[in-house]
Amino acid sequence: MATAQQWLAGARPRTLPAAVAPVAVGTGVAEFSGGWRPVPALLALIVAVAFQVGVNFHNDYSDGVRGTDDARVGPVRLVGQGLAPAPAVKTASIVSFGVGAAAGLALTAVSGLWWLLPVGIASVAAGWLYTGGPRPYGYAGLGELFVFVFFGLVAVIGTAATQVGVVTLLAVVAAVPVGLWACAILIANNLRDIPTDIQAGKRTLAVRLGDRGTRVLFVAVMVLAFAVVLVLTAWTPWALLGLLGIGAAFGPIRAVVGGATGRDLVPALGGTGLTLLIGGVGLAVGLAIG
Repeated sequence: MATAQQWLAGARPRTLPAAVAPVAVGTGVAEFSGGWRPVPALLALIVAVAFQVGVNFHNDYSDGVRGTDDARVGPVRLVGQGLAPAPAVKTASIVSFGVGAAAGLALTAVSGLWWLLPVGIASVAAGWLYTGGPRPYGYAGLGELFVFVFFGLVAVIGTAATQVGVVTLLAVVAAVPVGLWACAILIANNLRDIPTDIQAGKRTLAVRLGDRGTRVLFVAVMVLAFAVVLVLTAWTPWALLGLLGIGAAFGPIRAVVGGATGRDLVPALGGTGLTLLIGGVGLAVGLAIG
């Protein structure tokens, strides 16, 4: 039976910046647009974190039972490494999604934006079908697209809308760098896993592009994210605080461009998450000040 520490590692806390950053940016947008509201912001944070953990546990379960994680070189995989029974990990995923869904229902009721209900259902479906179901889209090279949509656009725009009552152009533009940084985390992860994913028949975008193409894509996505931060100065020059993430981005870009493989890419994965967290919080603070 897995220890509490192994269960915590299985929840993949290093991916949580992908949940925290969009809520922070959405709340910054709300403050810029008329004033943030603490209750919707807190509920949005619970939704984002619970869904992120639910996706992680379900990915662990699905890849574990499919055998995709049998030769993985990255962090802990509860099922793939035989640390926990597959049904227990699946249950942990369902509980996490349930917590997120309950918080999402409360968020919808508090905000009065009932059109968010189908968006929330689509978010749960996207998290479940990433590596689950008969035809997981993560195995078809579509993972990055869905991460951009749900961890960027949906998370930032939804967080802002529940606090100010409308969807603004600022929220849409501010969601772009957040979604790109979140994509970069997945790209770094899938770059590391190219050899094992090929063996397992998992046709991720990295497998389809190949090693060199994936490294080019990673750098392009990181640079484009910071370029969009510059666009946000059209609303306020304080948006430049989002460029604070550049410092954290140097390490991952250097590792990817330098040809790091396998376990040597694990620090790049963490550094990309840190880029998202620092860049996102910096952008959120800048928008709130602006």
